[in-house]
Amino acid sequence: MQAKPRRKPRITISEGDYNRLSNLAVAWEQNNPFIAACLMNEIDRARIVSDRSMRAAFVRMGSTVTYVVDGNPGRTVTLVYPADADIEDGRISITTPVGTALIGLKAGQSISFLTGNGRAHDLTVIEVTQNPEGYQDR
Repeated sequence: MQAKPRRKPRITISEGDYNRLSNLAVAWEQNNPFIAACLMNEIDRARIVSDRSMRAAFVRMGSTVTYVVDGNPGRTVTLVYPADADIEDGRISITTPVGTALIGLKAGQSISFLTGNGRAHDLTVIEVTQNPEGYQDR
């Protein structure tokens, strides 16, 4: 008997992030259809709220997030757009499987995600902190 797939958690995305991420997913369709589809699937199932009413508890672009994957030691990263990504400086792109999995979650939520090679992983958000100035391009 096969295990039943885990239900994806409810996620919330700001209207501004939704618009920018939708455009990004469309732009990535040619270069990386897998990431584009994953990103579009996540944002399409999200509850969209106005930028002003977006609560600080949710991961949004520019959030600093501590998370664990498959029970391994936690990592802390800031979620950014591809041009601003620098893994050595702790800035992870939304166009990575982990980045796409993080968007819209809040502390305590878990999600299963696939990597490009088809392996499934479980990610749990431990803490979310917002940049006081919002998303900052570097």
